[in-house]
Parts: sequence; C-alpha cells; structure tokens
Amino acid sequence: MTPPIARPALKFFDDFPASQDIVEEVVEGLGHHQKEIPAKFFYDEAGSLLFEAITQLPEYYPTRTEIGLLQQHRHEIAELAGERVWLLEYGSGASTKIRLLLESIKPDCYVPMDISRDFLLASADKLMDDYPWLYVYAACVDYSQPVELPNDMHTGARKLGFFPGSSIGNFCPSEAGEFLKGVADTLGENGALLIGVDLQKDISVLEAAYNDQQGVTAEFNLNLLHHLNRVANANFNPERFSHKAHYNIESHRIEMHLISTMDQVVRVGQHQFGFKQGETIHTENSYKYSYQSFCQLAGKSGFDVEKFWTDENEYFGLFYLKVRG
Repeated sequence: MTPPIARPALKFFDDFPASQDIVEEVVEGLGHHQKEIPAKFFYDEAGSLLFEAITQLPEYYPTRTEIGLLQQHRHEIAELAGERVWLLEYGSGASTKIRLLLESIKPDCYVPMDISRDFLLASADKLMDDYPWLYVYAACVDYSQPVELPNDMHTGARKLGFFPGSSIGNFCPSEAGEFLKGVADTLGENGALLIGVDLQKDISVLEAAYNDQQGVTAEFNLNLLHHLNRVANANFNPERFSHKAHYNIESHRIEMHLISTMDQVVRVGQHQFGFKQGETIHTENSYKYSYQSFCQLAGKSGFDVEKFWTDENEYFGLFYLKVRG
C-alpha cells in the first residue's frame, strides 16, 4: 500500500493591509462632490462569499465564459508557461479558476494574494487538502498598491501572474496602467501574466449582469455598508440605501452606486455626512475593453501580447502577456 503524500506546510505572508487608516480613507472618499468608497471594502468574509455567489448567477456571464476559455486552452497555456514556474494569483478569492491551471501547469509554488485574510487562509487550506503535492505561499496584501514581497519569494523560478475575473476593469485606465507596471516589476525578467478582460458588448447584456433578478449583487453592494460599520466606526443603515448599476457609454464602464432613499446623516468616525434623497455613493467601476484598447494599455505598461483567446460571442477575452525585455 502506497503511503499518503505528506502535505507541505502552508507558508503565510501578512502585509497587514487593514492596518492603514481606514476611517481616513473612507472620509476622504465621502468628502468628494460625487461621494465614493473604494471597491476593496466589498471584500470582508461575507462580501467574498457573496461575490462567489454572484459568479454562479445566470446573468453573470464573465465567470462561466472565462472558465470555459481556461478549460479549452489550458494545455496551450501550460506550454507557454513552461516548467519550474511560481504561479501568483492576484485576488485569489475562493481559488476556483486556479484549479484548472494547477492541474495543467503543476507549478513549483502557488502564491494566492488577497486582502481578506480569513477567506484567503481558508481557501488556501482547502486547496492544499485537495492537492497534497502543492506548495502554497499565501500573501495577505492589498494588491492594488505596490507590494514588497518577502525575500524568500525572490527565487530563480520564472513567475506567471494570473489575474482573472476581469478585475482589471475595476481600475480606471490610468490606474490600470500603473497596476500593470507594478505587476511587470513583480514578475520580473521572463515573467508572464494571464489576465481575464471583459470585452465591450451590447449594453443590455452588461446591465443585466450587474442587476440580477435574485438581488445578490444588490446584497453584495449593501454589504459594503455593514463592513464599514464594523471597521470604520460608522453608523450606516443599509435599509436606507438601494443598489443601482448602469453602463456609462462615454467611459465604457459599468458603474455601481448606492442610492440614499431619504434625507439622512451618517457618521464615520468623528465625521458626519449629509445625504439628500437620491444622492449616491459610487462604489465600483467595471471598465470594458476592446481588443485594441487593451493591447494598447498592456503595451504602455511593459507587456507584449503573446496570445489572445475569446469565446464565440466575443464577450470575454484571455490575454497571455510577456514582460517586455
């Protein structure tokens, strides 16, 4: 009888992304003429679970389309990646899509990066149970900001980044460019990035994806207020806000907002903010790219496009980018 494979120990790096002044960041956003709250505050444990539920909704095409592309092209992706690879996933969440790559690439090490510490550790532990051969180095970081990874991550192995789910669309184009430049620096010489990008398409398809009939996206949006009540010493009443998502044609983006359903005053820390009925908090953008516009963005950020795959409807794209030079 073959003895069971001894599971490697989980390594963990904590950059303490929540140690910054959360109240100050929220107060700054609410002080703008168009009140806003950074989308990263969606992702407490409840928010992460709600987002995973969104990905299963019939209206939400990006996840199933991207998974279909990964399944269809996983062997070609593995050939492009080569051997002795460290696989870094930006915003790993439940680590669902990564399983297709783990099984085809068989990386030397997998580095999931996420801002939600408890969710990250639970997902990494589950992944190691399912793949007892896998070395995992979990990193609790705010990957939207420059991250200095620990010295023992700087090995001779080639790095392949994975940024799925069209999350690049949550950055405005200038921020997306700066983010990609930072990714290129992290991946280094001979590094590559596999990235999912939501493509421009019929507005009705886009708006349905962010206004699902079951109301899960609305619950996800409103959960942000519950999260801020806990971590930012706030007193939002989520029942006094409603969810709205619409497509901004000029900017090529979906915008998510929370609408105040009445005149009200909300406290955050020692600060108070008045809301008029109908006034909104802008909580998220999701930019949609054409093939040409994303190639231009990648090129300006230090990457060359090596391969592109899309579905028959051209709803979603997978780009395989190589760090230039």
